[in-house]
Amino acid sequence: MVGHPDEPKMYREFAPWFHLLTSPEDYAFEADLYSRLLTESAEIPVRTVLELGSGGGNNASHMKRQFQLTLTELSDDMLKLSRSINPECEHIQGDMRGLRLGRQFDGVFVHDAVSYMTTEDDLRETIVTAWDHCKPGAAAVFAPDEITESFREKTGHGGHDGADRYLRYLEWTWDPDPGDTTYITDYAYLLRDENGDVRAEHDRHICGLFSRVTWLNLLEETGFRAQLRQGVEGETALDIFVGVKPL
Repeated sequence: MVGHPDEPKMYREFAPWFHLLTSPEDYAFEADLYSRLLTESAEIPVRTVLELGSGGGNNASHMKRQFQLTLTELSDDMLKLSRSINPECEHIQGDMRGLRLGRQFDGVFVHDAVSYMTTEDDLRETIVTAWDHCKPGAAAVFAPDEITESFREKTGHGGHDGADRYLRYLEWTWDPDPGDTTYITDYAYLLRDENGDVRAEHDRHICGLFSRVTWLNLLEETGFRAQLRQGVEGETALDIFVGVKPL
């Protein structure tokens, strides 16, 4: 699926710009929260952690100080970007729905890449992948961008300056059909290169939207002891789902 036409452009042709859209430095608070959830929820000491959908390695750039990380990602372009800031971490290309490494870890972490699971079957397969890679007593932490109960249409903006290129963006999150399990985030990028030339690009991200009950039921069906944990990022409340594999 690498390079599939439905894959957002940010993970293909605009991957070299990714850290100007979302900077690793911006992830320190979140990474600390997820690290604490992994260690506090697990019933075993947590040293080795598998991340499914590690993207450009932003969380890993902080979490690697505490854990031995194995980073997996579908997009080869994003893996290359992550390797550039996390060269000491193991990187493996693979789809979180079907990845099987033949080994288990003290913890499994799935950040907002899980938001690209748009059906219950996709989500179930991802949870099973996490289960198969958890040691008994390990915790799996899932952090979707949105859940049904708290979803609201919204807009946002931001961007960063690099050494020789610059990015600004506007994002618009909306749901064209509240009766299905997807929503849309449209991005408008303004990309300025080293010559001062600016171009505008549109990028559509289609994401999954599931209720708390769906999340908790799928975790329990897989065998996890499921927990709903909540955190705060700025003014945004975060719903985080934790599954603990029984000893």
